[in-house]
Formats: sequence, structure tokens, C-alpha cells
Amino acid sequence: MAYVTVPKDLTKIKSKVMFNLTKRQLICFGAAVAIGLPLFFLTKDSAGTTTAALCMVLAMLPMFLFAMYEKNGQPLEIVIRQFVEVKFLRPKERPYQTNNFYAALVRQQQLDKEVRAIVKRKGEHPKRKA
Repeated sequence: MAYVTVPKDLTKIKSKVMFNLTKRQLICFGAAVAIGLPLFFLTKDSAGTTTAALCMVLAMLPMFLFAMYEKNGQPLEIVIRQFVEVKFLRPKERPYQTNNFYAALVRQQQLDKEVRAIVKRKGEHPKRKA
């Protein structure tokens, strides 16, 4: 009798659309073909078949990477964006800061004290007669 293993984590399962490929893979492979084939046919006569094929592969490689590469369940563009943010956009030193609940209570107590003082001073003044 044949046994089939069923994964317990169903979040990693992706729905296949056609040819056992996901929609993302189909779009990226289609874009690679749309870029690579015209480049091959345009450069085949002037540069030779081998050079044209090499140029086609190099032009299609980024699309293949975007289609297939995943790290920790995240696609390549997310990984690249996070890398750029960490290395170039965010500050190098990020000091540890906490949201101190005690400090918030002290600030609220000071504000309450100020409000009570204002209300108390208002009650001391005699009312004006019109």
C-alpha cells in the first residue's frame, strides 16, 4: 500500500494555476519570455547564436529569480526591500526605548494636579456683576 505524507503546516501550500505553477511563477516566466525571445532574435544575426543565447539567459535570469526564490516564505522583492531599508534607509544606531507605563501614570497625575489647581483658582475669584 502506498503512503502519502500530508504536511501539517498548510500555510506553505500554494495553489497551482497551470502546469503545476503558481500565478506568480506564470507571470514572471511570461515576462522572462517576453524579454528574452525578442532579445535573442534581434541579436542572433549580429552577435552570433552563442552570444545571443548568453545575453538572453542573462536578461531572463532576474525574472526567474523573482519567480522561484523565497527566503522564510517571503519573495525576492520583499527580501531586497528589507535589505535596502536595513543597510541604507534606517539609522545605524537604534537605541532601545521602552514605553514606561509608570512614567505615563506620573504624567497623568501631574496633569490631574494642574487641572485641580486651575479649578480651585477659578472658584476663589468673585463673580463679576453684569
